[in-house]
Amino acid sequence: MANVQLIDIDKRYDDVHVVRQLNLEVAQGEFLVLVGASGCGKSTTLRMVAGLESITGGTLRIGDRVVNELSPRDRDIAMVFQSYALYPHMTVYENMAFGLRIRKFAAAEIDKRVKEAAALLGIGDLLARKPAALSGGQRQRVAMGRAVVREPSVFLFDEPLSNLDAKLRVQMRLEIARLHKRLGATVMYVTHDQIEAMTLADRIAVMHEGWLQQCDAPQAVYNRPASTYVATFIGSPAMNLWPVQASLADDSVQLAGSGVNFTLTGSAVAKLKAGDALQDAAWTLGVRPQDLRVAGPGEVAHATLKVEVVEPLGAETFAFGELEGAAGPAADRDATTRQRLEAASIVRLDANFPVREGDCLPLCLTADRLHLFDRQGRRIAADPE
Repeated sequence: MANVQLIDIDKRYDDVHVVRQLNLEVAQGEFLVLVGASGCGKSTTLRMVAGLESITGGTLRIGDRVVNELSPRDRDIAMVFQSYALYPHMTVYENMAFGLRIRKFAAAEIDKRVKEAAALLGIGDLLARKPAALSGGQRQRVAMGRAVVREPSVFLFDEPLSNLDAKLRVQMRLEIARLHKRLGATVMYVTHDQIEAMTLADRIAVMHEGWLQQCDAPQAVYNRPASTYVATFIGSPAMNLWPVQASLADDSVQLAGSGVNFTLTGSAVAKLKAGDALQDAAWTLGVRPQDLRVAGPGEVAHATLKVEVVEPLGAETFAFGELEGAAGPAADRDATTRQRLEAASIVRLDANFPVREGDCLPLCLTADRLHLFDRQGRRIAADPE
């Protein structure tokens, strides 16, 4: 095992800046997941660590070595790709053994490593088969086994589950988590799937347009997103984001706009007054769908959702629509249905809650479940103690 350090890493293709001043450290034995939308630079970062892409600027260390100029075979890494990349004419055993053979390992050592890895991955009875006789999940296990037999310092996974169906992805996530626990290996794992990121990672690194947005434990990223991008990317459905104006009144802050009217009090106000946030009153208010609730009898609602689409999912129901008094794509009658739904507000309801299209739901917000962002989309530190 080894740690990995990326220090001011840059990657350019002519005038296209793909990765920008990336500083990141993966601790020895840590499972770090790089996540972000397509084109954010996550796979390019992994390929630079693997040595498959050159580094435009910065320093890359694996263990105590600077590896910028080292070839992939000299970096002591093993990579599992999205495509299984198995040799179709070789058996499972031969596929797993091939890398060791070209490195001149003794036959007895090869046999020992292959059979141990096969037992670890539950493919011991498949060693005589060829890839064409395997399912997708079995092929991915063989690809992982080929990496495991190497006993590398660092494992690199580049969207290894993308080609699998939903049920098999769940199963393979469990397999990868068990594998990491048993081996105690250092892992860098790339995915666009936030569920994979949340369930597998010790820490998540969220990237956007080449910049590292936030790197923290999964629950910390979910509970305290550093930017509006992280807030909408992590969590499904995405967090509701509403532009509001903030105004200070005595010991409270009034948040108004986009159909929302909420008074913030308590320790959060003291934090806002102590900082510079109130000097710029144009904020974005974020609330996750499950943190909204329908107002009870006699309760004052902070917003009213006019329901346009109801999505029953068995265990829960999501209602999509626009807030009364809001302006923007969701309220624009000339916008396409897709544009309106992408900009829609969302509330999660109990599965048996009676709701239909056209209903108006009075909604209540809770102070300790709100997220505030400045006009640049950066988190405002106003969390209650």
